[in-house]
Amino acid sequence: MSNILEKDLQRIIKDFDMSVFNNKTVFITGATGLLGSLCVKSLLTSKFNIRVIALARNKYKAENIFSKYISDKLTFVIQDINDKILYDGQVDYIIHCANSTSSKEFIDKPVETLLTTINGTKNVLEFAKSKPVLSMVYLSSLEVYGVSEKEYLTENDYGYIDILSPRSSYSEGKKAAETLCISYGSEYGIPVKIARLAQTFGAGVSKGDNRVFAQFVRSVVNGENIVLHTKGETKRNYCYTTDAITGIFTILTNGENNNAYNIANKESYISILEMAKMLENDKTKVVFEIDNKNRGYNPTVKICLDSSKLEALGWKAKIGIKEMFEKTIQGYLKGNI
Repeated sequence: MSNILEKDLQRIIKDFDMSVFNNKTVFITGATGLLGSLCVKSLLTSKFNIRVIALARNKYKAENIFSKYISDKLTFVIQDINDKILYDGQVDYIIHCANSTSSKEFIDKPVETLLTTINGTKNVLEFAKSKPVLSMVYLSSLEVYGVSEKEYLTENDYGYIDILSPRSSYSEGKKAAETLCISYGSEYGIPVKIARLAQTFGAGVSKGDNRVFAQFVRSVVNGENIVLHTKGETKRNYCYTTDAITGIFTILTNGENNNAYNIANKESYISILEMAKMLENDKTKVVFEIDNKNRGYNPTVKICLDSSKLEALGWKAKIGIKEMFEKTIQGYLKGNI
């Protein structure tokens, strides 16, 4: 593990009181993903007696990622989230992270994207129903807001999503999964909360990640130009991984059932073009190769998620946009992207 990731884990432990999980069992789906793996590692790194059940599809990948954490406190459940969850032990908390984050998959495999989001969430909710658990949090996305006339969005503001676009398989799947969570909460009393994450990144992002921030980081590290295929007018706010994890833990342990909470750094509101210009240096310049065929790109949006509701629970984002990139680039140089 690189030094930057070790520091990130220590920051999570410093910023969130892990004692709430002492002598508890936390079940985490999507455990080998960026946020899932940080949830697992931070819980196991803490000084408290916390048992973690990590669900993942690939046993080899899971054992490799968590090689330094193998102990009687960590149990792997190796299976597809589309199947009924097979674990008979006690579970106190559930963090449902499993989901694709690849825009290419949303376009190339919209059926699988939509059905996995819905069916996987159903399986997790049925699992929660069978235990029962103290709390569950579902990781949703800013994409549920669609294209809005409003620029600054609270949890009650919604826009337009083109349901006839295959790219909407992700956003519509997330919306349906949120409604499924609330339905299980209402009908069966599942203590579920929803975390709506802004685009989140940091050290440890996968080498295969093709989201805009990862492309920009690779360009900077390789001394290549940042190539924009649109005018870069889309404007969002972002979140660093450590802030996202403390936000997830806060919602899980202190959030109100059947409610959604935005997780975002309000101070990181920036357009794609502004972000690219921020990263320019002697070797890396911003160039345009406009793609007039619009190959699955999201429509231009300006969305700043308002995280006041989560901040009222005591959470606060601490890593700004420049530091997000500095840490992600450090992670890249250490081989973490």
